[in-house]
Amino acid sequence: MEIAIIAHDAKKADMVQFLNKNKEILLRESIKLIATGTTGSKAESAGFKVKKMLSGPQGGDAQIAGRVAEGKTKMVLFFKDPLSSHAHESDVNMLLRVCDVHNIPLATNEAAAQLFLNAIAIE
Repeated sequence: MEIAIIAHDAKKADMVQFLNKNKEILLRESIKLIATGTTGSKAESAGFKVKKMLSGPQGGDAQIAGRVAEGKTKMVLFFKDPLSSHAHESDVNMLLRVCDVHNIPLATNEAAAQLFLNAIAIE
């Protein structure tokens, strides 16, 4: 199962903590992680194997949306910063819309992401 991880700058540390907390699930052979560039680099530094796309503002969100549309990415964990504006907001909204169109689980905060991982942990 390919899972995309994305985090706005103010949420990157939270994402790394979340990944470490769920290391047992995320290091399974059946799980493949992809990420936008900077988030992927942070995850790699924490010991995760990640396929990195471009950074979000440079098109990484759009690349992940493309993988969702192609049926490759089966879950998106996107820790959004709701208190800041982002120059690439149109790409973010497009990714959210593509997840809805293709019925892909999308968590935009840690609580929802944990529920999703708990669900696949019992498989």
